[in-house]
Amino acid sequence: MTEKKFQLQSDFSPTGDQPQAIDNLTKGLENGLRHQLLLGATGTGKTFSMANIIQRTQRPTLVLAHNKTLAAQLCAEFQQFFPNNAVCYFVSYYDYYQPEAYMPKTDTFIEKESTINEEIEKFRHASTINLLTRRDVIIVSSVSCIYGLGDVETYESLGFVIEQGKDYPRTDLLRKLVSIQYDRVKTDCVRGTFEVLGDVITVFPPNSDTGYQMEFWGDTLEKISEVDSFTGEVITELDSAMIFPAKHQVTTPERIEAAAVQIEKDLEIRLAELRKMGKNLEAHRLGQRTRYDLEMLREMGYVNGIENYTRYLSGKKEGEPPSTLLDYFPDDFLCFVDESHISIPQVGGMFNGNLSRKTTLVEHGFRLPSAFDNRPLKFEEFEDRIHQAVYVSATPGKYEYKHCGKEHTWEQIIRPTGLLDPPIEIKGTKHQIDVLLNEVQETTKQGHRVLITTVTKKSAEDLSEYLIESGVKAKYLHSEIDTLERIEILTQLRSGKIDVIVGINLLREGLDLPEVSLICILDADKQGFLRSRDSLLQVIGRAARNAEGRVIMFADRETEAMKQAIDETNRRREIQAAYNKKHGITPKTIIKKIVDISKDLTSGQTRNFDKLTKREGIEKMIRELENEMDLATKNLDFERAAILRDEIYELEKKLRK
Repeated sequence: MTEKKFQLQSDFSPTGDQPQAIDNLTKGLENGLRHQLLLGATGTGKTFSMANIIQRTQRPTLVLAHNKTLAAQLCAEFQQFFPNNAVCYFVSYYDYYQPEAYMPKTDTFIEKESTINEEIEKFRHASTINLLTRRDVIIVSSVSCIYGLGDVETYESLGFVIEQGKDYPRTDLLRKLVSIQYDRVKTDCVRGTFEVLGDVITVFPPNSDTGYQMEFWGDTLEKISEVDSFTGEVITELDSAMIFPAKHQVTTPERIEAAAVQIEKDLEIRLAELRKMGKNLEAHRLGQRTRYDLEMLREMGYVNGIENYTRYLSGKKEGEPPSTLLDYFPDDFLCFVDESHISIPQVGGMFNGNLSRKTTLVEHGFRLPSAFDNRPLKFEEFEDRIHQAVYVSATPGKYEYKHCGKEHTWEQIIRPTGLLDPPIEIKGTKHQIDVLLNEVQETTKQGHRVLITTVTKKSAEDLSEYLIESGVKAKYLHSEIDTLERIEILTQLRSGKIDVIVGINLLREGLDLPEVSLICILDADKQGFLRSRDSLLQVIGRAARNAEGRVIMFADRETEAMKQAIDETNRRREIQAAYNKKHGITPKTIIKKIVDISKDLTSGQTRNFDKLTKREGIEKMIRELENEMDLATKNLDFERAAILRDEIYELEKKLRK
């Protein structure tokens, strides 16, 4: 494991109340405090404070965010602060996921369906491999970090080093690659495969867009090169390389056989229980499904739904918590829980939702009781693994206050730019759309951007359509838009390709958009979570990164939640204004480099066709998409293949022009 140091790079130094917060939080970590709270107003540089704490403590760090979009933005920011260190993105790799489920009332069984995003799968492998090979690692993760990932000890033990000048019997090496789930290919050189051409073996690891090309003389490894996986061009020569398994869920043949034996024993016990209860249909169903899985497991070393047998494959006992990303961290790692008022309840709610679905499957003979052990961590198990945490929020919840108290809470209200919390205006709902349109047009004329929040997806889509028809460059944003497209929409807003985003709660926490000077909150007087005091404060905070930022609440009455949010905003404004006056500071809009996060996260392989202007680039992208389409077809994923076909068609049209 390398001992490379974190190297924070920034043109700025901590200012305002950042130095005090950084000093106190760092001191608390050094003194072994388990729980601390950074109570920071929006735009006060909480991410910069976190980066400074990481620099001072020099410890591997998990940054937990509550959604993929926020995690992507945080990842991009940390990549800018630590360009020479390993900053990784770890979220669910499903673009689409339908878990298997059974509805007894209608006797309907729903098979598991999923579409895996191969780029995000690459980032996940990069996360675990970096954690096992170096200490200067920051992982920005969603709640996916508490879900089963595969046994860390097995994953690490099956990795192996290849070194130049040493002997490796060819047959043994190829068998070893196959045993850790690499597929041998002839032309489709994708991650998790290897190619053999004469005395040259090229391995394409799951965490990279490059491969390891090994040239042999007999059994002697004469040369190792890192090569581009598409062109085959040599990037650099290496003395050695570390090869980890192609999948996280991987195990040894010995353990597979031992697991199969135990599964058979537990199957017979469960079948007897079901028959004793008179559930003969369920017993027949369970026996048929499980024996098929056993046959596939013994023959292939893998089976769809293998996660339901992870307890046997990992050697864990019934009821033991699964191995997760948290187990890949060393014991002294540091955890920041960003927007903790959302993230903490989210972590706490994962287990029970999973348990309800699994109970139905087990009771009706679709799965063995071992399926219960394929689960997210319980909240207390999560707590056991987080030895030291800093909760970061502008609106902390009861959990944070309970564990931190006033003595371990540090407020960060002063913005380095001198920006104040925005003024708030309440307008009635009569003719609100006409008023809204006028406000949007006046704001966009000045070159500023606008965020509009609604309470339903339908109203977001309808309002977006109305704005577009009125000549406004607008888009809607909600949970049905896939991860990378959401990120691209936010980048388009910052760059000026669009002026307005209409959304729901995705616009609340953590989005850093300094170009936005107007926030419009529709139905501000509605009762509910999206219009609570904390939610309103978070929405208001989106306008606090622009010197001309302001907020309009459309409502016919002032609710208690609205009053509390307005009072707290005014309290902060008074403190900020007093600080500015004392130090002679004039508020300035944040100037922040526009980073195409989607491009960063995909190592430059963005699918934005408008950016592909060179013929060679288009041709290369077509070849890559054709390889992906062929692979999707082989895997019987015809829906994904059709989508890729359409993308190829669009590129070919561009090429003909």
